[in-house]
Amino acid sequence: MKNSFIYLWVFIFLILSFISTGFSEEIHNIKNRREILVDDELIGYMENASLKLCEPIPAEKVLYFDKPWEGKYSGYITLIYDSGIYRMYYRGLPTSKHDGSEIEVTCYAESSDGIHFTKPSLGLFEVMGTKDNNVILAHNPPFSHNFAPFLDEKPDIPKEERYKAVAGIHSSGLFAFVSADGINWRKLSDKPILKEKTFALDSQNVAFWSISEGKYVLYFRSWNGPDSGVRWISRTTSADFINWDEPVVMDKGIAPWEHIYINQTVPYFNAPHIYISLAARFVPGCKALTDMEIKSIGVEEDYSHDCSDVILMSSRGGNYYNRFFLEAFIKPEYPIENWVSRTNYPVRGIVPVNDYQMSIYVHKNYAQDTAHIQRYLLRIDGFTCIRTGYLEGLIKTKPIIFKGENLYLNFASSAAGHIQVEIQNKDGKPVPGYELSDSIPLIGNRIDIKPAWKSGKNVSELQGTPIILLFKMKDTDLFAFQFK
Repeated sequence: MKNSFIYLWVFIFLILSFISTGFSEEIHNIKNRREILVDDELIGYMENASLKLCEPIPAEKVLYFDKPWEGKYSGYITLIYDSGIYRMYYRGLPTSKHDGSEIEVTCYAESSDGIHFTKPSLGLFEVMGTKDNNVILAHNPPFSHNFAPFLDEKPDIPKEERYKAVAGIHSSGLFAFVSADGINWRKLSDKPILKEKTFALDSQNVAFWSISEGKYVLYFRSWNGPDSGVRWISRTTSADFINWDEPVVMDKGIAPWEHIYINQTVPYFNAPHIYISLAARFVPGCKALTDMEIKSIGVEEDYSHDCSDVILMSSRGGNYYNRFFLEAFIKPEYPIENWVSRTNYPVRGIVPVNDYQMSIYVHKNYAQDTAHIQRYLLRIDGFTCIRTGYLEGLIKTKPIIFKGENLYLNFASSAAGHIQVEIQNKDGKPVPGYELSDSIPLIGNRIDIKPAWKSGKNVSELQGTPIILLFKMKDTDLFAFQFK
């Protein structure tokens, strides 16, 4: 009997210990990183509030594929912003059904404002009888099919390898390229860095140096899902850009299987620990146009029975894509030219415009003489937001630890709206001097503004201490917060 009581108390002790430790909420150390609200990673509770997709604003048509060596089948576009210059890279292909062939070239354009692009005469390769062209890679199939460069952010990288790229298709495997200036390129190795029978590799495969993970990451096209019949994305990593780890399939969570043709995953420049994927969702067999409409816009029959749009995915590293939003980020727009196969493919690259705006770009009118690239505008950090309506809402973060002297918010209210901030301890009790009743309401549209309390305190005394942020909002969008 005595032993039975001992066993019972031991069992109760173990259960209580598991409850106090196993179910305790993780404390997130965000340091001084900017946290954009694209997922629920840091959200602990919401009342009368929800995560919402923001709406990109259509802007200028910035580039037409109007050179003889470019043409209406140009595509797989990358935009890099480097020291005040916007550098555009894309495949030139004037005729269809020539994937990986000699006719494909890699073209280059540049701009000082991200709007007005010029195509410099580089004189590097003779194409169609002239060197007076903007071609940076030619006569080297199949690499111009999907040449995808990036600016290497790895510390102490040799200047002759400051730019890197990956290119290749299923039959060749994926090869690595390097460049000092982004114009003159060479192979890094004569052997492919990735070659496997089950990998498609036939679309735009993208790589970058991850500051947060401390390694190169590469996202590439594969076949996965039911019966391996869904266009999807896999990932591999490398310490040196030559030797790559065993690839893994990107986990989509509970989202449904959908065809993702290109993923365009990049570290967001304002918060590089968060990767943004403006991906092309491909819907095969989606015929939106009548036969007469197809004929009127002059699109080839093979490109008239599928559609695509732009979706938003995000990742904080590892092989997980957060698909919190299943609806389109950018829908195919009016007119009918946008409702054909392989149009609405996003450009790889999210670039700053000024202190309060950034640009993204989308490929329009594929397989048509009017094929071009269009710019869209978003506010800084404004892919998504937490939104409250006229009825006041509350948002609480999960417990966090930070580094910094002040808290900054990116928010926009209506004239009748406002936002207030309370700081609580990890148990959810207000910290004296930072109570909601002492929070001075903020009204307006600000990218970086400090909330204030009547106590006049900053938040430096709370560094290293687990806290919870409570936001009380009315008719307001909250895009990001940061301690610094």
